Amino acid sequence: MIRTIILFLIVMGVVVISHEFGHFIIGRKNGIRVVEFAVGMGPTLFSFEKKGTKYSLKLLPIGGACMFDGEDGVMAQKEGEPGPEGMAFTEAGVWARIATVFAGPFFNFILAFVVAVILSAFSGADLPVVGSVTEGSAAQEAGLQQGDVITQIGWEPIHFYREVAFISSFNQGEPMEVHYERNGEKHMARLQPQYSEEDGRYYMGIVNGGEYLECNPLQVFQYGFYEVEYWVKITYKSLKMLIQGRATKDDVSGPVGIAQIVGESYSQAEENYGTPYAILTMLEIVVLLSVNLGIMNLLPLPALDGGRLAFMLVEVVRGKPVPPEKEGMVHFAGLVVLMILMVFIMYNDIMRLVR
Repeated sequence: MIRTIILFLIVMGVVVISHEFGHFIIGRKNGIRVVEFAVGMGPTLFSFEKKGTKYSLKLLPIGGACMFDGEDGVMAQKEGEPGPEGMAFTEAGVWARIATVFAGPFFNFILAFVVAVILSAFSGADLPVVGSVTEGSAAQEAGLQQGDVITQIGWEPIHFYREVAFISSFNQGEPMEVHYERNGEKHMARLQPQYSEEDGRYYMGIVNGGEYLECNPLQVFQYGFYEVEYWVKITYKSLKMLIQGRATKDDVSGPVGIAQIVGESYSQAEENYGTPYAILTMLEIVVLLSVNLGIMNLLPLPALDGGRLAFMLVEVVRGKPVPPEKEGMVHFAGLVVLMILMVFIMYNDIMRLVR
C-alpha cells in the first residue's frame, strides 16, 4: 500500500509539475508575475518564497496550479505594497496570454515524447506483423497471411502491432480496409469483422502478432513520436466512446483508480519480469497520463486551459476581451461542475475497490 502511494505520487508529480512548469516558464518569459506555483490541491503542507513567487506543496495530490497576478482575482501584493517585477496577467498581450495558457498542455506532450524516446531506446517497438490468422476468420477470407506487415487500416497509418489489436477492439462491425506489405509488395484487403457471441465483440481474426524491433539511435525518436501518437489516438477514441455512451462510469478513473492501476501494474511487471521492466511500465504510464492531461486540458470547457484559450480566441476575433467578471463566472461554474465530477469519480473508484 505504501509503495503504491509513493509510486502514484512520483508518477502524478512528474506529470503535474511538467504541466504547471509550462505555464510558469512561458509566463515568466512574457514578463507575467507568478504569484504561486503549487503542486497538489487543498491545504498547504510546505511552502517557501523566492523572487516574489510562493512555491507550495498541497495536501491532496490531484492537480496543481500556476497562479498569475490578476488572473481570476489573484493579487501579487496588497494594495499599496511593492510587488515583484513584471506585469499582471490581464495586462499582457493576448498572444502572450495564449502562449502562457497553451504552454501547460504543450509541455505535457513534450514530457510524453521525451519519456517515449527513453522507452523506445530500452524496449524497442512491436512491429505490426501478422503472427497467425484464425481458421475461417475475416482476415483469412480477405487473404491475409502470417508474416504480412500491416501498414494502414482505413485512414490510420499503423506503426505498432498493438494498434491493430486496439482498432479491432473498437470496431462495431464496420468493414475494414487493411493495407499491408508482403515480400516488399503492397496489397490491400477488405474484410468484415466477425461477431463473437461469447465475447460480445467483433474480431478480425489476427492473433499472436508483433515482431520486436531494437531501435537504433535515429529510430528511438521516430518510434518515440509514434508512441505519443498512439496514446493520442487512444485518448481521442476513448473520449468519443464516452460521448457516444459506449463507455460506462467504470471505464473512467480518478486519482484513486489511477493509484490502483499504478500499484498493480508495477507489482505484476516486477513479479513477471523484474524491477527494470517494472520501471519501464511506470514510464509508459507517465506517457499515457501526460498525453491524457494535455488533451483533457485543451478541451474547450470552462475552468480548463482549453476554455480559457476559447475566450482569448474570441478576444482575437472581437479585438477586445470578454468582460472579466463574465468570464470569471463561466470559469467558476465550470470549476464547480468539475469538482462535483471529481467527487463522483473518486467515490466510484472507492466503491470498485471495496467490491
